[in-house]
Amino acid sequence: MKRAIIVVVDALGIGALPDAPEYNDLMECNTLCNVAKYNKGLDLPNFQKLGLGNIDNIEGVPPANKPLASYGKMMELSKGKDTTTGHWEIAGLILEDPFKTYPEGFPQEIIDEFIKRTGCKGILANKPASGTAIIDELGEKHAQTKYPIIYTSADSVFQIACNVDVIPLRTLYKWCETARELFNEKAKEHNVNRIIARPFESTEQGFQRISADRKDYSVPPHKPTVLDSIIEKGGRVLGIGKIEDIYLQKGISHAVHTGSNKEGIELTIKAVKSELNLDELKTESAQDNGNPCCELIFTNLVDTDMLYGHRNDAVGFANSLKEIDSYLPELMDSMQKDDLLIITADHGCDPTTPGTDHTREQVPLLVYNPELNGNDLETRKSFADIAASLSIWLDLSFNGVGSSFLSK
Repeated sequence: MKRAIIVVVDALGIGALPDAPEYNDLMECNTLCNVAKYNKGLDLPNFQKLGLGNIDNIEGVPPANKPLASYGKMMELSKGKDTTTGHWEIAGLILEDPFKTYPEGFPQEIIDEFIKRTGCKGILANKPASGTAIIDELGEKHAQTKYPIIYTSADSVFQIACNVDVIPLRTLYKWCETARELFNEKAKEHNVNRIIARPFESTEQGFQRISADRKDYSVPPHKPTVLDSIIEKGGRVLGIGKIEDIYLQKGISHAVHTGSNKEGIELTIKAVKSELNLDELKTESAQDNGNPCCELIFTNLVDTDMLYGHRNDAVGFANSLKEIDSYLPELMDSMQKDDLLIITADHGCDPTTPGTDHTREQVPLLVYNPELNGNDLETRKSFADIAASLSIWLDLSFNGVGSSFLSK
């Protein structure tokens, strides 16, 4: 059985796209290189062996003489710089009409309708904000009023933060479902990408977000992706992390959420070793017959984005990359000759530039197979080249816009 493994290191951009200023980003933004410079070099020996240092001038990560993986960059064709847009393009779906953003907060009629439908009686904030900053600012008032904290960012997101000691988690999820229904009804005017449940709790150190209980309510992909092609052929798609939410289970036969990068990469390794109980991970749309013809293991490692990029924590970002690097030997040693590993990202989030939002960047591309030699893939024109390459590797009939970096 041929398999592919995609590991998306969330927000690991590697240089501004030409249209970055249109998204209010500096041309100097370069998440990976700037994090390396800020930390006076990165310690990533396994990424270095794969060829990460061959992609760009990354302090502390020199080019490999004989890189184990093929290496390059990818540009984004879709309009946007968010998680869904990037992941959809990876799967072969280009977003031509960008999702709507709300730099001034949401219109009062939307807020009024949300309050009416949920019965929450009121809301706090309604403005763009950092997720950690907004709960620090309004956490106490939230406890007093029991009003949900509504905020957004430069992305198309309607985020609802609630302290689970004040508002039960099931109520927060219900409010998110209500918001999703509301925006779906008003999609022509308000095509909001994601409704995100942002639960947090009170600790001795202050308010702390609960990553494991975060939940995204996305719009479904409006066209088939390479994931659908895998399922239609009788293959299996295992989503690890927030993958299931990004695609709204479309093209996902099995899924497991994670609370950290450590958990995500360890589950990925177990999946490669065929050590997961897949019966427990079937989605509602699963059609797995127990003998799939091919398999895609699709992982999102979100800590680099959620915990460090958005919080302008370049040191934490570097440490997170080092943690991922430490698992690469076990991941690669677990692979068979018919396995293809693709390591990439979905956008940037440069913690060294002003602001806390995503940055419009190119993303790195590393492609490894135990029996293939590494070579220079140069700069690809679209993230969709991954979908085109999966189509060849897994022998699919998917016809997208991408151009494969694999030979037939």
